[in-house]
This record gives sequence, C-alpha cells and structure tokens, in this order.
Amino acid sequence: MTRIARALLTAALTYAFAGIAPAAPDGDPLRSLAWLAGSWAGEEGGRSTEEHWIAPRGGLMLGVHREVAGGKAVSFEFLRIEARAGVVVYVASPEGAPPTEFRLVQSGPSRAVFENLRHDFPVRILYWLTTDGSLHARIEGPGEKPRAFEWVWRRAAGASK
Repeated sequence: MTRIARALLTAALTYAFAGIAPAAPDGDPLRSLAWLAGSWAGEEGGRSTEEHWIAPRGGLMLGVHREVAGGKAVSFEFLRIEARAGVVVYVASPEGAPPTEFRLVQSGPSRAVFENLRHDFPVRILYWLTTDGSLHARIEGPGEKPRAFEWVWRRAAGASK
C-alpha cells in the first residue's frame, strides 16, 4: 500500500470512528450525498458488516467496507465517491483489486444509484436511507438468474448524524 493510500485510509478511519461528519460546503458537488457519511454496522447470518464514509469535502468522499465471520475478516473494500467535471463517480476496489467505476445515474434526498453496465457484477450499486434511520446498500447484476445482495445497517454506536 502506498504512503498516500495509507494516509487516506487513516484519515477515513479517524473521521469514521470519531463520528465526525462535518457538513459539506454549499459549493461541494457531493453535498447531496452527505446523508451517507458516518459509521454504519449490522449483522446477519453470523456475519458482521460495517461501512464507514467520510463526509464530502473538496468533491471527494472516502469509504471502507469490512465483513467479519467467525472472528475473522472475510472481505474488505476501499471505496470513494468523487466529482469529475460535473460527473459523480463511485469507485470500488474490493479486496484491494484495481478500481471499478460506476456513474451516478439517480439521486434524491436519501437515495443514490450508481451504474456500470459494462461490468460483469455488479452493474448497479444502490444506497438509500429509510425513515427508521437504517442505511441499505444493494448490489445487482445479470446472470443466468439476476443476482442481488443487500446489507442493512444502523448508525454505529457513538457515531453522529
């Protein structure tokens, strides 16, 4: 891992674990995604998952995702959402693999949909916040039978809104 990547990851985890989610400046192109910022955690089927997002600033949000089963990390992902010349892009690097990009195709006050129809799986990544405060994440894609996986998280203890 490069020194810059390590520094970015350290900053992301510091903000996420501290529950610090400063508001995005009015001119930040990712301001409408500020609802995603914070630390989120959940458990299903003996597997704990968590996702941490730094609030938008300077046209960039950084995130990390981790899954743990049986006391061992079984998967992780480095994430970022960035604004590039008026286009919002979600960039995922699962297990440290080369990044895959998904363009924002739909957004609302508490919903975002990203797509890359040229990718094998997933082709769509969705995030939405429900009225009970739960964050949902879903990945979808084609196949013999269309596949989808969904996670539901609550704000992690000690995290601020």
